[in-house]
Amino acid sequence: MLVGPTFIKWLQRKQMGQFVREDGPQSHLSKKGTPTMGGALILIAIVIPTLLWSDLTNKNVWIALLTTVFFAVIGYVDDYRKVIQKNAKGLPGKHKLFWQTIVALVAAYVIYTLRDTPPVLKFPFFKDWSLYLGLLFIPFATFVIVGTSNAVNLTDGLDGLAVGPTITTAVTFLILAYCAGHVKIAEYLQIPYISGAGELSIFLAAVASACLGFLWFNTYPAQVFMGDVGSLALGAALAIAAVITKNEILLAICGGIFVVEALSVMAQVASFKTTGKRVFKMAPIHHHFELKGWAEPKVIVRFWIIS
Repeated sequence: MLVGPTFIKWLQRKQMGQFVREDGPQSHLSKKGTPTMGGALILIAIVIPTLLWSDLTNKNVWIALLTTVFFAVIGYVDDYRKVIQKNAKGLPGKHKLFWQTIVALVAAYVIYTLRDTPPVLKFPFFKDWSLYLGLLFIPFATFVIVGTSNAVNLTDGLDGLAVGPTITTAVTFLILAYCAGHVKIAEYLQIPYISGAGELSIFLAAVASACLGFLWFNTYPAQVFMGDVGSLALGAALAIAAVITKNEILLAICGGIFVVEALSVMAQVASFKTTGKRVFKMAPIHHHFELKGWAEPKVIVRFWIIS
């Protein structure tokens, strides 16, 4: 929060302004030129505290941190092409998906090879329900990481909309990671015990705190946007925490807003291609409610409440 004003002024001097879709809601045209790539500030606020206060001999910390950083790099390249090179399309979708998949595959493979417990899919609220994945864990974890990263990116279309659910989800997994890293607590709560998972609570506390600080400047009307450098990184951070703690299904519940946003885009595209008709006035779904007449702050706060 202390560095924010200076950082925003620097972005303004560098003319790193937001590109606004011409086919989007008319109310968004006023956002054109608002500084973007503020996610770099979020990343710094995650990396530095994690390096200072976590156990750097813990493999889970490094897996989470490096995955987040590499996804941020992908987002930075996309933002750079849009903002600096004035390329409205940014990094081509296929290229972005390719590099996301590569990073996620490496992370999934490392988790699989360094695991202390069997590669299973746990079902929340049911103690004895689990599905053994074996080698299928790698593509499954890759899908979770890439999917969550892109879902958060799709949600980041209104001022502060993606940040709110990210904070609540990060705090949820902060508690879960701490509990999963302690044998007696994990056994009492009937959740998987993951050796060393407790250190992830520091990483997730940094994620939640960084987002909270960023929200000060990103709340409506936003002074700065996080850009893909922030949204892709935050999605990856949440996903990697869920994969390590074996709570992938719970991620879909806690991050339900992200799931709905992603599904709304998929449904819109599928419907238009097959029938020529749209399910929503506009996708992602937050734009649908805007076009129905909801004020932007109302959409944001109601989505936060649901989250």
